[in-house]
Amino acid sequence: MRLKDKILYFVVNFLLGVAWATAFLGAIYSFLAYYQESFFYSIVAFLIGALPGLAIVLLLEHFIVSQENYLELTKQTKLLEKLLEKE
Repeated sequence: MRLKDKILYFVVNFLLGVAWATAFLGAIYSFLAYYQESFFYSIVAFLIGALPGLAIVLLLEHFIVSQENYLELTKQTKLLEKLLEKE
């Protein structure tokens, strides 16, 4: 990630780590909870258990990409304003 604000960078990285841990732990816990009944049920539970954590990861990655896009657009705007001032 290339976020300029160091505090925001730290918070987003920390939350990404928590989200991945939630995805893994939810998947493993769900798998082990239904492993005794059926292997098919345990695979389905594995996928369902990972969904909340993966959704949070997806939202955080979207936030990162939108922040990078915003920073790039501000750079382009400054450059375009400088070009207009020259003319």
